[in-house]
Amino acid sequence: MAIVQRGANFGELVAIMQRLLAPGGCPWDREQTLETLKGFLIEESYEVIEAIDAGDPKDHCEELGDLLMQVIFQAELQAEKDLFGIEDVIAAIVDKLIRRHPHVFSDVQVKDAEEVLANWKQIKAKEHAEKGRPRRTLDGVPTGLPALLRAQRLGEKAAEVGFDWPDAAQVRDKIHEELAEIEEAVASGDRAHIEHEVGDLLLAVSRYAKKLGVEPEEALRAANRRFESRFNQVEDRVIASGRKVKELSLAELDAIWDAVKREGAGPVDTVPKK
Repeated sequence: MAIVQRGANFGELVAIMQRLLAPGGCPWDREQTLETLKGFLIEESYEVIEAIDAGDPKDHCEELGDLLMQVIFQAELQAEKDLFGIEDVIAAIVDKLIRRHPHVFSDVQVKDAEEVLANWKQIKAKEHAEKGRPRRTLDGVPTGLPALLRAQRLGEKAAEVGFDWPDAAQVRDKIHEELAEIEEAVASGDRAHIEHEVGDLLLAVSRYAKKLGVEPEEALRAANRRFESRFNQVEDRVIASGRKVKELSLAELDAIWDAVKREGAGPVDTVPKK
């Protein structure tokens, strides 16, 4: 099967970025550093996720472009220091993809995706050993990940070497144990102790979700969307009545909330477009 060649205009994008950073280019762009770009990289990544959730291909395409610009931006800043350029970034990932897919680019035979993943991990371990950096079990989970997602990844890695609850029931028991410990911490009035126990509870809930076949990060994101959608509808109804949300009692707000749920607000799995 012929591979469709795409990316012919990639060089144009790189050239534009170089022009923006060149003397006489954009003053704002020329002031940026790797440190100042961190926030933009995170923001653009989340906007890509939001576009995926919204199911909007046009918006998804645009947000991927913004994310790609961040990659090129950082590569050009490093190129100015003669450290590496975008061509090195591409060469490195090309080499990695070929090396870690011997079942595609070599003569290795695999029977399913599970075997592909096992081979991938073996190749990664060998690469790090050759560099004199044997990997520990929990290595490779970025500290900058959202806390819930990082808890999920840490739990998954620990489970790969057998450090995990045998089944969901035992994790549920652990959750009840953590809830009891939170009550003890609350009774003590020790804020640090309360925070510690709440953290342990969230960690256990993350593992419980995985035992149930649920991605905890996605489950919470969906719950956030449902809450946002329903609360917005509650607020719209309050405003339509000529009042403000803060003027209503909790019982009144609960009644409107229940009405919104009954009338079909239900689970909301897409982000409302602004």
